[in-house]
Amino acid sequence: QMADYHGHGWMFRGAFKKDRKGNLLDKDGNIVPFDDPNKFDGVYKLAGDGSEYSVPEKLEAHKAVHLKDIHLEHGMHCVDCHFEQDVHGDGNLYGEYQNAIEIKCQDCHGDVDNYSDLRTSGPAAPEGGNDLRRGSTPFGKPRFQVREDNVLIQNSMMYEDLSWEVTQVRDMIDPSSPHFNEKAAYAKTIQKDNKTWGIQTGEKCQNLAHSMQKMECYTCHTSWVTSCFGCHLPAEANWQMPMNHFEGGKSRTYTTYNPQVVRDDIFMLGVAGTVKGNKIAPVRSSSALVLSNKNQNREKLYIQQPPISAPGYSSQAFNTHFAHSVRTAETMQCDDCHVSESNDNNAWLAQTYTLGTNFVNFMGRYAWVGTGEGGPVAVQVTEWDEPQAVYGSYLHKLAFSDRYNELQMRGKELEVAYEHHGEIGGALGIKHDTRSLVLYGQYLLTASGHEGLRGYDVANIDNKGFSERFVTDPSSPLGHNIQVDTLCATGIALGTNMPLAFDRKNYPENQEQWPIHPLYRYAYVSDSVEGLVVVNIETLTDRDPLNNFLKKCRSFNPDGILRGANHIEVAGAYAYLTCNAGLVIVGIDNPLQPYVAAVVGNDVLTQPTGVCIQFRYAFVTDAQGLKVIEITNPEAPVYRSTVEIHDARNVYVSRTYAYVAAGHEGIAIVDVEKPEEPFIQQMYNAEGKLHDTYDIKVASTNASLFAYVADGMHGFKVIQLTSPESVPGNYGFSPTPNPQLIATHHTHEPALAVAEGLERDRAVDESGNQVSIFGRLGGRPLNLEEMQKLFVNQQGQVYKVKNEPETAPVETAGVSKEEWEALKD
Repeated sequence: QMADYHGHGWMFRGAFKKDRKGNLLDKDGNIVPFDDPNKFDGVYKLAGDGSEYSVPEKLEAHKAVHLKDIHLEHGMHCVDCHFEQDVHGDGNLYGEYQNAIEIKCQDCHGDVDNYSDLRTSGPAAPEGGNDLRRGSTPFGKPRFQVREDNVLIQNSMMYEDLSWEVTQVRDMIDPSSPHFNEKAAYAKTIQKDNKTWGIQTGEKCQNLAHSMQKMECYTCHTSWVTSCFGCHLPAEANWQMPMNHFEGGKSRTYTTYNPQVVRDDIFMLGVAGTVKGNKIAPVRSSSALVLSNKNQNREKLYIQQPPISAPGYSSQAFNTHFAHSVRTAETMQCDDCHVSESNDNNAWLAQTYTLGTNFVNFMGRYAWVGTGEGGPVAVQVTEWDEPQAVYGSYLHKLAFSDRYNELQMRGKELEVAYEHHGEIGGALGIKHDTRSLVLYGQYLLTASGHEGLRGYDVANIDNKGFSERFVTDPSSPLGHNIQVDTLCATGIALGTNMPLAFDRKNYPENQEQWPIHPLYRYAYVSDSVEGLVVVNIETLTDRDPLNNFLKKCRSFNPDGILRGANHIEVAGAYAYLTCNAGLVIVGIDNPLQPYVAAVVGNDVLTQPTGVCIQFRYAFVTDAQGLKVIEITNPEAPVYRSTVEIHDARNVYVSRTYAYVAAGHEGIAIVDVEKPEEPFIQQMYNAEGKLHDTYDIKVASTNASLFAYVADGMHGFKVIQLTSPESVPGNYGFSPTPNPQLIATHHTHEPALAVAEGLERDRAVDESGNQVSIFGRLGGRPLNLEEMQKLFVNQQGQVYKVKNEPETAPVETAGVSKEEWEALKD
């Protein structure tokens, strides 16, 4: 039951109830052991043998729970929700499928105020709606009927003797009804004060936190959502093939469609399209494409390039989505959207708000490694043929067993790597000093010490027709110069590494949240002398190859506050720099007029070396280890906790784990599920093979997670963190890593840095600025105000939630929680 995408070759598989570590759960939330041979017994009730459908028996304890849609579980088919008009249309043409639908959840189930009147009210419903009571089944029964006991019944369109009760929302929130469900009533009637709940009347109805006028029913009732965080489309010339979309012709270019990271562990929120009333609704990643092209000479003209959408946003696309995975018990909980009472969902909320989590990032065929005086090095880490398995990985062993065995015989050494030969600047004799690097489409931008920002055109990195695979100037320095001098560049960061374009025309009828925030026009460089250096890079994506002359726009170091800057991270409208003064947070809402927003000084930090941001927290490495700083308000940071780690050099946070480059100790994997209570989950040095670790980046390829490690004088390493073989909960939101060294490459100079993979799950930044395209007219990610309403109260304080009510409902005023429990019994 892998919903939708039927025409894109998706494999259908069951989705099951899991916790965030990937453990299977039974109906009561207890873990079902993976090695239990009976865990799926009785879970599937199939009727493919011609027998009539039977409603499944009740869920059993100690068995996995198949998250099939509750309507499907009761025996319903498409035609039991989508009637004549939805199936055959109404004679009008619609630009989107959702526009042509007339049915809504409330049409059958009612809402907190009213019982259903059985009239359609969806986008395509006629004025006043169609009367659902007028329909009949093929067996002559009315489609809907009311029993003598005043219960609404629907008769199946497919099975003559099958019918079911259509439960009413109003009954579920009424304590006097046999259908009363406390958790449902709590969710549907909780007030904005995060305390009062129960049936409300009059003006109090306007204070509902989850009003149906503001959010879709399935926002909470969705049990899981399909997401595809990566599809590779390689086009190959001189292959005569039929057109894929039934045009009837043939094409000389053959393009395959290769889904890579298909997940069902992710929940995201956004704003639905205008036709749906711009309500809060679930979001899926729908088209996270990377493109390659091979000509008739088998030369790869470009590989795995992320496209840019028509209005200039990234084409790592999202859209609001009805997943057809509605459940009544296995629904979203309060802490799926709000800060939990135990504060253990920071990573989950980063995903929910589409900020990105550094888990499904795309590293691609090449990993880019900074090697100081050795310059940037492109190390080939995956196969070209599909599936593009990482060398030495579990998938590589399965799909390319001969090549896998050859790699083992070579001692896991990766043979193919490309360096930039010669000195930058040619006759000027300027040498490499690559300390930090960012891949931005077809360009690699590096922080190169006294040589400043140095850029390279890397489009031909896999093109056999080029002997020099990446160059500083594709023609000559007279027609292209992406080098910017600074005094001592130590780090480089972008608002996002997904290419954006500012030269595109905006069409109001497309209802885009336009323009793109100006902070994305720039690269931000940390310089140990100049402080923060701002460089305009917008010409790199404007489709004009004649104007790529990058210029320094601003240096910023008031009173020397940024002296000794050695690392930089950008998150929303703030740049976070580690320097002699500690962690300095610089406001860049106007990049040409930056300001010091806050400083976390030496009373907290000792010689800081790196920083990584995840939603409400900054994770900083210093001489004492890993420090956690709360940045709910970036202009008022608060120190929260420390994990002692010797020689902590840098940190990268991927969902609930922080991967700390711990020098001679290898990698410290720190559990940060509760950011204010972090602890070392494990130390890993690959049996002594990791002992000069400078930098780590994490990314996903197909079903597995990998760490790409700069191990100083010992070169570059690839670590498989999870796989279906090594981690039973591999498909969980944040499975426990089981690191295994699978490949190495010995660089000529010490490996100091690794470029981050493409951010495939980031639709908006921490300041509410959209960066990725949405595929519905009027659809968009949450803005900052909408995000903050989910975790900050009117006093500006973080509020927390529990999944169970702490008080009795208002209609039992004066009754204690204990008395209410007894009353319910």
